[in-house]
Amino acid sequence: MNGLPSLRALDGAQGTRIWLAAEATDMRCGFDRLAERVRAVIGQDPLTGQLFVFRSRRGDRLKILMWDRDGFVLWYKRLETGVFKLPRVMAGARSVELRASELAMVLDGIDVSKLKRVRRYERGSGINRDNKEDRVMSGVCIG
Repeated sequence: MNGLPSLRALDGAQGTRIWLAAEATDMRCGFDRLAERVRAVIGQDPLTGQLFVFRSRRGDRLKILMWDRDGFVLWYKRLETGVFKLPRVMAGARSVELRASELAMVLDGIDVSKLKRVRRYERGSGINRDNKEDRVMSGVCIG
């Protein structure tokens, strides 16, 4: 059985990105129609090996599409009770990029719509502990 890549594999792969379509998707869509939605709605190439997450109108089903060397893999989950609590998407956005940890939380039943990400230092972001600009050798980075 071929399942989703592990969280460790996703976090270790620099090129792996995870995209969530903002609008609900007809869960009758198969490989080809979902691949077309990746192009039309998310604006990405479905053959890149990235993960593309689609939710049902009721929110109780998720489909994840990815390309695996020689063909598409489609992972489908239906909850018996409840709904997936997905992150909020900004108004007008057609998709949002997720971290592997966020996808894992969604699949584990954690309500990520209520989580608040605090600012943290990221190399090259130019923000230090005091949320002030850091000066770097190449100039000033604005966070």
